[in-house]
Amino acid sequence: MSGHQHTVTDTRTDDNSRKAVTQRVAFVGMSVNIFLVIVQIIGGILTHSQALIADAMHTLSDLVGDVVVLFAAHHAGKAADANHPYGHGRIETLATVILGLLLGGVAAAIFLQAWDRLSGDEPLITPEPWAMAIAALAIIGKEGLYHYTVHVAKRISSPMLKASAWHHRSDAISSVLVLLAIGGAQLGFPWLDSVAAILVAAMIFYMAIQLILESTSELVDTGLDALEVQEMRDFICAIDGVESVHLLRTRRMGGRVLADAHLQVDGRISVSEGHHISDTVMYRLRRQFPAISDVIIHIDPEDDETVHPSKNLPSRVELLAALHAQPETAALWNSIDDLTLHYQGGKLQLDVILLTMPPATALSGFKNACSSIPAIECVNFFTKIVH
Repeated sequence: MSGHQHTVTDTRTDDNSRKAVTQRVAFVGMSVNIFLVIVQIIGGILTHSQALIADAMHTLSDLVGDVVVLFAAHHAGKAADANHPYGHGRIETLATVILGLLLGGVAAAIFLQAWDRLSGDEPLITPEPWAMAIAALAIIGKEGLYHYTVHVAKRISSPMLKASAWHHRSDAISSVLVLLAIGGAQLGFPWLDSVAAILVAAMIFYMAIQLILESTSELVDTGLDALEVQEMRDFICAIDGVESVHLLRTRRMGGRVLADAHLQVDGRISVSEGHHISDTVMYRLRRQFPAISDVIIHIDPEDDETVHPSKNLPSRVELLAALHAQPETAALWNSIDDLTLHYQGGKLQLDVILLTMPPATALSGFKNACSSIPAIECVNFFTKIVH
């Protein structure tokens, strides 16, 4: 029974529904961003506000991010195929990395522009007062997008939408500082515009690093937190029929969790009972931990994580050939109904099921033949009783 494997895949959220929801969020974000970019650029030019124009560039980066989300949602929602048997969920993860890099690039651009304005020789122009109304409109729009997107991201467990939501929040924070800077400029402190921009750049860069680190850890198959894995291990060990768990591995893929486990069971139970135990573990594990979508169970009669004591033992065909080659076994073959092999501890145990009780000489001859084969540890004879 060692080596029995079974796998069941269950997508907690229907892929087509997930794709449609993600695309809808992206289209809403794109519509709002297009409107804000147009208003901020025109307003920035008319009010002579460099801060508004810079904030428009930040908003434009959101628009590019929404395009990336749409592209990833289209491809990540595809069903598993021969080349991608686990589905296309990692496309979401890759898109999250791209969004993180985009945030980092925006942060660098804002910082450089702000530093140039702060350290340059050109006099700073005080913007028109009504530029503050445009900045306030941007705050309302971007903060609204953040709350809408992060709500959906939590509902469908999408790291990509979470990244997009924080992109909206970063732009809202940027607009807040722009509003304060324009207000400060009205009071005679035009340098506040550049200082605010530098602070925005620092916050955006921090968020970018967090998103990139989180997503790259998924791309390199980083496992779940040790406490979560231990909780799963304890849950599996409490299921009837499981003696121990000597290998449990986890990894993430696009908001879902994949797991595989090696379970030790009684080595003398039937294959079908071992299969039933593995089914029970899988269904209960997925019910207890809904984030798990795919589980592979490997049934073992002994702990073979570090040592494989039975790997050099003969197969059934090889063993039967060796026994048939022994003349002392000839008298018993006609009485044998079945022969069960147990591979444990680097030795073979034979259970011989007999149709009828043969002469004692036939039994002793078969035992003597088995004792001449080093791989065989013991032989047990059983008489079959049919009612």
